Amino acid sequence: MTRESPRSRTGGVRELPPAFYLPLGEDRFQPTEHTSGPWSPEAQHFGPPSALLVRALEALPSSWPNVLARVTIEILGPAPLTELTVRSRVERPGRSVELLSAELAAGPRAVARASAWRITTTDTHEIASAAAPPWPEPDECPPSRWPEGWFGGYLSAMEWRTVSGDIVEPGAAGVWARQRVALVDGEEPSALQRLFTVADSGNGISNSLDPGQWWFINSELTVHVHRPPVSDWIGLDAATVIGPHGVGTATSTLRDLAGPMGTGAQALMVRTR
Repeated sequence: MTRESPRSRTGGVRELPPAFYLPLGEDRFQPTEHTSGPWSPEAQHFGPPSALLVRALEALPSSWPNVLARVTIEILGPAPLTELTVRSRVERPGRSVELLSAELAAGPRAVARASAWRITTTDTHEIASAAAPPWPEPDECPPSRWPEGWFGGYLSAMEWRTVSGDIVEPGAAGVWARQRVALVDGEEPSALQRLFTVADSGNGISNSLDPGQWWFINSELTVHVHRPPVSDWIGLDAATVIGPHGVGTATSTLRDLAGPMGTGAQALMVRTR
C-alpha cells in the first residue's frame, strides 16, 4: 500500500503519513490526515475508526476458530484528529457464540462503541449459497468522481473505481475501493479491517441529495458478514432511501473479487444545512 506524496507549497515533496493511525502504545493511537472526512477536515470519516474498533475486537483471545458474523458501530459523536484510546472485552463468553464489545474514546469522551457476535466456524462448503454474477474487474472501471467541496483526506487515501451509477449524481451506485495506506503503521490490515475501512461509505456512494444543501449523516453502521474478504478490493453496491420525517436508510451489498460476502446498513439523519 503506497501513495505518492504531493508537492509542498515551496515545491518540495511533502512526506505523507504511512497509515491512518500511528500507534502510541497501550491501546493509544494518533490519527493522521488520511482519516479526515469529506464533511470537515477536523473530523474523521468513520471508515478508519470502524476498522480500528474491529481490530480491537479481533484481538480478543479465543480458544476456538471463529469469525465476526455481525458488527454494529454506534457513532456517539465526531471523532477528532487527536489521540484516541481503544478498549475491548468479551461481554458474554460462550463455547460457540460470544458477544464482544469495544469503545473508542478521545480523552474522557467516548466517540464510538462497537458490539459484535463472534461465532465458531464449521465446514459448510457443500451447502454454501451460489455465487452471484461477477462485477467488472477494478481496472476495467473508471476512477470515481466526488461532489465538489468534499475534503480529500480519507477519500484520497483510498483508491476508488466506479462500477455503476455516478457518485456526483443522485441515486444508487456501485464502487470498488481499496486502501492506499495501512490502517495502523507497521501492520498489515486484516481482511475484516479492510472491509470496515470501506463499509461506512455506503451513504456517501449512494447519496440522493445535494451535499451542499443537505446533511445525510449516519448515526450507526451494522455489517453482517457471511465470509471474510479474499482480496484487497472491496465492493459497495449501495442505495439510499429517504423517509418523510428526516430519517433515511443506506443499504449496501458488500463484495470482493470472488463475489458478495455480506451486507451493510446505516441509519441516516437527514436535514437541511
